[in-house]
Amino acid sequence: MSDNLTPDAIARQIEQLEYRNLAFIDGRFVPANSGETFDTLNPATGELLTRVAACDGTDVDLAVQAARRAFEAGVWSGLAPAERKAIMQRFADLIEEHCFELAVLEALEAGKPIGECFNVDIPDTANTIRWHAEAADKLYDAVSPTAKDVVATISREPIGVVGAVLPWNFPAMMAGWKLGPALITGNSVVLKPAELTSLSTLRLAELAHEAGIPAGVLNVVPGLGHVAGKAIGLHPDIDLAAFTGSTEVGRRFLEYSAASNLKRVVLECGGKNPQVVMPDVGDLKTVASNVLAAAFWNMGENCSAGSRLIVHRSVKDALVDEMQRQLEEEWVTGDPLDPNVQLGALIEQGHMDKVLAHIERAKADGLALVTGGKRILQEVGGYFVAPTIFNDVPKDAAVAREEIFGPVLAVIPFDTEEEAIAIANDTCYGLAASLWSDDLNTVHRMAAAIRAGTVSVNCFSEGDITTPFGGYKQSGFGGRDKSIYAHDQYCELKTTWIQLS
Repeated sequence: MSDNLTPDAIARQIEQLEYRNLAFIDGRFVPANSGETFDTLNPATGELLTRVAACDGTDVDLAVQAARRAFEAGVWSGLAPAERKAIMQRFADLIEEHCFELAVLEALEAGKPIGECFNVDIPDTANTIRWHAEAADKLYDAVSPTAKDVVATISREPIGVVGAVLPWNFPAMMAGWKLGPALITGNSVVLKPAELTSLSTLRLAELAHEAGIPAGVLNVVPGLGHVAGKAIGLHPDIDLAAFTGSTEVGRRFLEYSAASNLKRVVLECGGKNPQVVMPDVGDLKTVASNVLAAAFWNMGENCSAGSRLIVHRSVKDALVDEMQRQLEEEWVTGDPLDPNVQLGALIEQGHMDKVLAHIERAKADGLALVTGGKRILQEVGGYFVAPTIFNDVPKDAAVAREEIFGPVLAVIPFDTEEEAIAIANDTCYGLAASLWSDDLNTVHRMAAAIRAGTVSVNCFSEGDITTPFGGYKQSGFGGRDKSIYAHDQYCELKTTWIQLS
């Protein structure tokens, strides 16, 4: 862990913070047109951090106008790919230079452990921007195999104005996943951060402008989802809406598109992701470590969280015992600003209450509680829930079917491979899955049978920047985040047919 992450260094950084709490439109910070604001709280204490501009449809329209002007003027869309690349690389450099500041912002506002923010989230954000930038002048368009008296070119063009609506669980990282491919392909962007986590995104916009991204190309409109988010979804001059969040809200963006201009919609939504452990696994200690990471990383507030452990009955008890031991000895829940903490606070009171309600329902259903199952650290005023495991959970129990988005794991036993596959696929979601087996034939057979956008084998992983991320069924729609495939959704495909004389 970096020497920067000491209590004194963190305290000094907090003292130096300047919260950017206004909208960023057309290259400058401005208050909401209405003058309204909303509170941003520290989930670890429940205390007020700052008040942020509450943008509405008027502000969104101003941001879209600025984005459209910039796009049509060609100040960004008209640059050569190599020119955009150089500016985006500078943007990535600035993110790295301000890594400590951004990490502290995210730990304060999202309740995330500072070590994760500093060592994973912010470096990943910079790497994402840099990776997409590097691809800009490496992609070729095509000429089709037509007759000799015809030249037919197939070229990608930026779609225009992109509206991106972000979740609260990985604020900077999700901004990077959208901005990297959307900006490098030449689009202008109107970005709405989640109302619970606006501060790091607003700082990123300022750094992007400092890097040389022209005014109007990147605009950030903080605000409530049902106001500013809805305005983005319905705006007639936004060409694409990219949303990461719940499936329930994702459906609304499809409705907004149908009710407005049939804008393209790209959704990355929820998950109830299976972790399947076969009886031939030899190293249960490693399996347990990865299972816990999949279930409880980021407090379980993760769309790819492995919240269903589907484990062969012959190894279930030994695996659960090892998981319980590791939780007790190696996982610490507490102050997100403590570098030794692995689990921070849930994002807000309302979400904590929802998670606790799921836990209480499971208890009322008579499910076997292994560990956790309660709120902790109430004395500090924050929203902390102990990592919770229920054992011998029926596959149709609510805790095994509903996305809880918190630190709750359901252990479901099985007896045959066919049963494991059926349980894994028995969900409306299909975002991610993990599979554990020491038999290569089993791995190939089962990985092909599991209906999920990412299947990690003998590890918990979402892949890296080179691999696309998105889901089957109700976990996704219209495209993928990450990888070179993410560029396609932010482009139009044009055929130019030239008849030669």
